[in-house]
Amino acid sequence: MSPLKITDRDAATGPVVEIAGDLDYDTSPQLRRLLDRVSVRKGGRLVLDLAGLEFCDSTGLTVLIAARNHALQAGAEIALAAVPPNTLRILNVVGLDQIFALYPSVDEATGRAGAPGTDADEGGESEDLKEASGAA
Repeated sequence: MSPLKITDRDAATGPVVEIAGDLDYDTSPQLRRLLDRVSVRKGGRLVLDLAGLEFCDSTGLTVLIAARNHALQAGAEIALAAVPPNTLRILNVVGLDQIFALYPSVDEATGRAGAPGTDADEGGESEDLKEASGAA
């Protein structure tokens, strides 16, 4: 079991929350508390950087959905960046890949690496992420 480490910072598009370690029943309240105090502005984008995420159970997925609701209530978007393959597979199986914009990196999610794939613009996966997940 890896301890959960959460850091947040601001980007031009809005807050970026880096999540590393295990997001599970024991640790998800920590992320929920941070997300409750993250300020998301209308028209902005909340980016969750999952590059360091090692494990995510159903309570972790619930917190990701709560983060999405938080962003939408503020009139903002949400994006998941650098989703690890094991978590991406779960998102695909339960259909959450259909409600989150998925990006291969934080730079792409915040617009610093150029325009993401067309699918990502519409709330889907970019081509690079589709290839990584094995989707066609």
